[in-house]
Amino acid sequence: MATRSAKSKAVKAAKYKIFDGHNDTLLSIFLPERGKGHTFFERNEVGHIDLPRAREGGFRGGFFAIFTPAYPPHSFMDQMTIKDGGYSVQMEAPLDQAFALKHTLGMMRLLFTLEKQSNGQLKVVRTADELDACLATGSASDGPIAAVAHIEGAEAIDGSLDALYILHAAGLRSLGPVWSRPTIFGYGVPFQYPASPDTGPGLTDAGKRLVKACNELGVLIDLSHINEKGFWDVAELSDAPLVVTHTAAHELCAFTRNITDKQIDAVGASGGIVGVIYGVGNLRRDGNGERTTETPISDIVRHIQYVVDRIGIEHVALGSDFDGTSIPAELGDVAGLPKLTAQLQAAGFDDDALNKLTHANWQRVFRQTWK
Repeated sequence: MATRSAKSKAVKAAKYKIFDGHNDTLLSIFLPERGKGHTFFERNEVGHIDLPRAREGGFRGGFFAIFTPAYPPHSFMDQMTIKDGGYSVQMEAPLDQAFALKHTLGMMRLLFTLEKQSNGQLKVVRTADELDACLATGSASDGPIAAVAHIEGAEAIDGSLDALYILHAAGLRSLGPVWSRPTIFGYGVPFQYPASPDTGPGLTDAGKRLVKACNELGVLIDLSHINEKGFWDVAELSDAPLVVTHTAAHELCAFTRNITDKQIDAVGASGGIVGVIYGVGNLRRDGNGERTTETPISDIVRHIQYVVDRIGIEHVALGSDFDGTSIPAELGDVAGLPKLTAQLQAAGFDDDALNKLTHANWQRVFRQTWK
């Protein structure tokens, strides 16, 4: 556990208000066997995000993912095939919609319960004005944390889209049509390295209806984990900026979950955002997601710089995947975010650029997308 002096130093170092593109903290709290005692309001020795460490790191909000894992739980390592310096993991089977909806409702209830228990320290935001008000209040190390309710993989949504409209009324404001398995809407990419994200067919007819309904409601469409043909289908159909909340540059790491230069350029041309992930398997040139202690924060900076150089600072943000992946040991957890911003400063990002990267770009895209 950090000493009092170390904590004070971390809080003082949190200069920038971080709004983050993706975390799986709710799942770690919702499933005790996954979280191993992870809680939100106390400082933990497990996981990446809790309220005390968020304060230390300047974490002021993000996409709080609602994700339905397969049941019974299993290890990816059990399904991994290693060959010729790369690997592949067997694609997961589709989930039952009723099972996914029940799980989704439970996780949304958890988010609303945490909001109520927080006494104003956590707020589920539903409008751009609410998000702006949260981020305008307090400093990097205090003020309400703004939570966007996000579904990662739309298994809970039925073909008639009834559940989408009900969940939106409850507070859902962002949705990824797929995770790394098929849904009735489209196809996710498998875990595979080295490989292209062009791994299968595009959106189904139901997927095309989903895109139109999300545009109508003002639900942000997250293109993380969708295969390349599905990405281009959304790009053609959607009238909102294209957003990939947590990914990295395929040119620098040939992982299926990373996006190509052509995809990056399309996001920029649409006025959208690429959220750069901290997952070591997305960052390393060798794609090795287990070598956390050897992966420096500078690898995150390298991917951020690459995307900025292609499409400009206005279209790049942070998309950690905290509590959902292995991150560089040098970063550690959410309290380590000032280390990342310090390295970005050292790489030449000034205050204006860092304010865009850490929160202002997300604010702009939400205002353009949410109704």
